[in-house]
Amino acid sequence: MAFSIRLTEEEKKLADSYAKLHSISVGEAFKRALFEKIEEEYDITIADQAYEDYVKDGKKRRPVSEFWKELDL
Repeated sequence: MAFSIRLTEEEKKLADSYAKLHSISVGEAFKRALFEKIEEEYDITIADQAYEDYVKDGKKRRPVSEFWKELDL
């Protein structure tokens, strides 16, 4: 699948510079950036859902120092 996007001259220079810095094509730079963003948002969504489940189970946040004590560390 191919995509076409319009960039200002300044955006194009920045994209070209980034791609050159990392020795990749501009297309590869955009592909990596897109999938990194998707992965970040997915991870945040999963973490939010896990925290909601944690709270629904009646659990509460607590200081990490309590956790270390529980583990005898």
